[in-house]
Amino acid sequence: MAEVRAEMVASVWQVQVAQGDRVAEGDTLVVLESMKMEIPVLAEDAGTVAALAVAEGAVVQEGDLIAVVE
Repeated sequence: MAEVRAEMVASVWQVQVAQGDRVAEGDTLVVLESMKMEIPVLAEDAGTVAALAVAEGAVVQEGDLIAVVE
């Protein structure tokens, strides 16, 4: 199980997966926006999205949980 966490304060611009989706290593889970830059958040390992903790338009803080990939 891998917890994917935000590395910085940002807005959730786009959610590209849903709970239950299969992902490969390097797939984009969500795209964050900070200071007019788009920052893709990638799956570190292949697996299934067990939980998705953000929604489009939300603001995340550094260290906030984005998703759990099992």
